[in-house]
Amino acid sequence: MNAAAQHSQSVYAMLTSIPGLKVVVPATPADAKGLLTSAIRGDDPVMFFEHKTLYGEKGEVPDGDYLLPFGHARMVREGHDASIVTCGQMVNIAAKAADALAKDGIACDVIDLRTTSPMDEETILDSVEQSGRLIVVDESPPRCSLASDIAGLVANKAFAALRAPIEMVTPPHTPVPFARELERAYLPSAATIEAAVRKALAYR
Repeated sequence: MNAAAQHSQSVYAMLTSIPGLKVVVPATPADAKGLLTSAIRGDDPVMFFEHKTLYGEKGEVPDGDYLLPFGHARMVREGHDASIVTCGQMVNIAAKAADALAKDGIACDVIDLRTTSPMDEETILDSVEQSGRLIVVDESPPRCSLASDIAGLVANKAFAALRAPIEMVTPPHTPVPFARELERAYLPSAATIEAAVRKALAYR
């Protein structure tokens, strides 16, 4: 946080585009252990992204030998009204947005990708087939990003299921600002995610 464009940028999308690399973006302590163990045990090169704002997160971690397979997303929340797909720090923020929407009777799938390469396309597509609405939340800028990649995937393979245009909740296509207030305005928030879901639900 507040390290400007030199140290606060998100580069996992750039590395996801390189064939042969595995890219891991955990959101919980348990996932960090399971995915890191799999990365160490595997023979492939792995880029493991630890979001610095998650270092203070607490949660139960399985004892002993614990591995999570790459390419298997985690369903954080379940709902039939919209599908929210994200990873890393944005998982907790998307969950807060889903909790706020639930108070109004709006139920959303919140999908934590865990790994962006390989990506769990099946879970994404199955969710969109049910909900008909996709909201992609990505901390990196929108051009040539994870958000645009997922939007393209769904537009290509599940277009007939869509009942609303795909919503991408991302920062603007600018460098990360240094000032705390500007960085807060730059990053996706629970409020901007909630607004995107409501916009998608306006199409009936």
